[in-house]
Amino acid sequence: MRVSVSWLREYVDLPADLPTGDLEQALVDLGIEVESVVDLAASVTGQLVVGEVREIEELTGFKKPIRFCRVDVGDANGTGEPQEIVCGARNFAVGDRVVVILPGGVLPGGFAIGARKTYGHNSAGMICSAKELGLGDDHSGIIVLGPDVTAKPGDDARPVVGLDDVVLDLEITPDRGYALSLRGLARELSHAFDVPLHDPALAPAPSGTETPAYPVEVRDTVGCDRFTARLVRGVDPSAPTPSWMQQRLVTAGIRSISLPVDITNYVMLELGQPMHAFDADRVVGPLVVRRAEAGEKLTTLDGVNRVLTADDMVICDDTGPISLAAVMGGETSEVVADTTTVLFEAAHWDPAMVGRTARRHKLFSEAAKRWERGVDPAVALVALERAVRLLTEHGGGIPGAEVLDIDHVRPRTPITLPADLPTRRVGVEYPPARVVALLERVGCTVAQGVDRLSEDPGAVGVASGAGTALSVTPPTWRPDLTDPADLVEEVVRLDGYDRVPSVLPTAPPGRGLTPRQRRRRAVAGSLAERGYVEVLAHPFVSPELADQLGLAADDPRRPAVRLANPLSEEEPLLRTTLLGPLLGILKRNLGRGHRDLALYEIGAVFHPRVGAGSPPAMGVDRRPTDAEFAAADAVVPAQPVHVAVVLAGDLDPAGWWGAGRPAGWADAIEAARDVLDAAGIPGERVEVRAAEYAPWHPGRCAELRVDGAVVGHAGELHPVVVAALELPRRTCAMELDLDTLPPTPVTPAPTVSGFPPALIDVALVVDDSVPAEQVRRALEAGAGELLEDVRLFDVYSGAQLGAGRRSLAYKLTFRAPDRTLTVEEAVAARDAAVAVAAERLGATLRGA
Repeated sequence: MRVSVSWLREYVDLPADLPTGDLEQALVDLGIEVESVVDLAASVTGQLVVGEVREIEELTGFKKPIRFCRVDVGDANGTGEPQEIVCGARNFAVGDRVVVILPGGVLPGGFAIGARKTYGHNSAGMICSAKELGLGDDHSGIIVLGPDVTAKPGDDARPVVGLDDVVLDLEITPDRGYALSLRGLARELSHAFDVPLHDPALAPAPSGTETPAYPVEVRDTVGCDRFTARLVRGVDPSAPTPSWMQQRLVTAGIRSISLPVDITNYVMLELGQPMHAFDADRVVGPLVVRRAEAGEKLTTLDGVNRVLTADDMVICDDTGPISLAAVMGGETSEVVADTTTVLFEAAHWDPAMVGRTARRHKLFSEAAKRWERGVDPAVALVALERAVRLLTEHGGGIPGAEVLDIDHVRPRTPITLPADLPTRRVGVEYPPARVVALLERVGCTVAQGVDRLSEDPGAVGVASGAGTALSVTPPTWRPDLTDPADLVEEVVRLDGYDRVPSVLPTAPPGRGLTPRQRRRRAVAGSLAERGYVEVLAHPFVSPELADQLGLAADDPRRPAVRLANPLSEEEPLLRTTLLGPLLGILKRNLGRGHRDLALYEIGAVFHPRVGAGSPPAMGVDRRPTDAEFAAADAVVPAQPVHVAVVLAGDLDPAGWWGAGRPAGWADAIEAARDVLDAAGIPGERVEVRAAEYAPWHPGRCAELRVDGAVVGHAGELHPVVVAALELPRRTCAMELDLDTLPPTPVTPAPTVSGFPPALIDVALVVDDSVPAEQVRRALEAGAGELLEDVRLFDVYSGAQLGAGRRSLAYKLTFRAPDRTLTVEEAVAARDAAVAVAAERLGATLRGA
């Protein structure tokens, strides 16, 4: 909410010399977030003057309407001649007075004004809109000064448009709807500075009369518990909105429309009571306030034909719905250019109903914003009287003596508050007299209740006032006060949050890392301990890399994000796999004389969002809007964190002890197992299967699964890939997606048995296509609880086994936690394991 300080001063006696910093701090202390405090006098520099339009020449041949104007700015330009200005706005005519900034001036946002040639004409200066001057968000047209403005051409325009004021831009929380009005803010500031409040809601207003101002029937008194209305006849339809009212509306970000409509908006800002103005001559028959019938249609003031539901409230005449109650009026009854009879309506609507309707129809009007936060039901007649007086004063007309007031508002229910509750909850001493005084400042009616025991028998010590209960009735303008906790908050807020001691909690033990950080560090540490060297690669790749890695046309890693301004035109894409840049580092180190390399990297890859389009263009002259941020975020690619390993040369070095052992595909798979173990994934949840996946060799590639989901691949690189990247033969690699791994489970402490193990070896003959991992799992399933460990120690294939067959030898370790196993028990467990392997995989004991 935007509001000028000068307007606030009409309702609260703020100190004359109050610094803006003290005003801002007072609002913050009251719990009202201050977005900005703008001294408008300093927001525009240079000559900002009143101008009168003398001539307008319509320019043609351009994509948009352009006007070449000659504007009288008095002697402000030093020549006394009319100023030549090119302008695109259409809402002014010859003879209108406008606001002009001359060359050398600077508008809010650092926008400097100069003289230049544009659209074939010289243009010196600018005719300003409210948005360009920082007075509001209306950019639909320039500011046209009303006839009540006495300034002449060349006069300083700052006082005329309110640029000699200070504007507060406030963010009101949903529970503080009363602060969405000058009345509410003035009340808060009267508390902060302990100065008198001039409550506009205390103005006298006529009560409802026996004869209604207009026949109205309210059928749903829950959705609408109060409905007031009054007529004004003989209004001058050409009467303009006074400039001071327009100025205040523009400062608040509300566009001036017509006098009756502007008055309803003005009263809404002043008192917090949304209103609506009907053209009574366009209303057919009596009004009915009811729930809409499903499927009914209404064309609202924004020109949208809306289909209503049974949850919507509508105001109807004999033709059907003419207003979407509390949200937006309809076209058929709106005030138009020839309206002479105005029916003002001020009602009280159910906040929950309004909130649902506004979201359903995506109509977040200023009225709906206030209704869903709560509006004072007692102010309707005052708002009605204020609107009628403003209209008759500035637009003529005769107010009707009849006043409609259908009142079904229920009185507020008193809240029982233990007098010592604020002290017990907050830890600051609040004597009962102080609690009563603060609640009465809020507007509550406080009565002494009966003595009672403290509600917190476990509290340490006894606070003053323990055993005393207060009966508190909140004021009508505070619907957010519904239980004792709300009252406690008000006591603390008005007494001062700075009095509440700040006690920092004890930091928990440990380094405070997130689970993702702990997992990343554990993986990095595990690989480093096994001799891998970490590298950090640039995430930029060339378009040819996908072909070099052998990625198929339908591979999800082929589409890549292209940088708009890459560091190198040769590498304009973001990587979709860690292997490309990592293999480039491997090649570079090989070229520098290194032969035995084991490298790893942990980093993000980038996958474009399909159909996301291009990000919006955002300038640097202002902060992007929330919508622009959301649109930009929707284009940002997905960035999962991967870990990758590459191996080349000998894993175990050669020496006097013998030949070295070259790295192979099994080492890459073992590296993947090590990563999963370091990430806290138990081995029984990990499964290794043969797979075909670029850029790995189709016969030496494995996919790793956790709980059945593929998390990565490992093995030997395809010979074509090795040749394309000029790498050594048998180069191996592994890549896992760390973000797809499930959370680390709680690891139980291992059970340690003091009894000796029973060691039995078994050699099983299976088909070549059967993975060793499946054989191991079958043995584990058959051996039962006595099996402590199973380890593959030999693989053999030969003519005596037959073509397509191989022997897998496993060492089985059996142990019981409470006794020494007998030979018979160990052999029985062994036989059970072999039986399951035979049943599942067709395995046979070698030599049997």
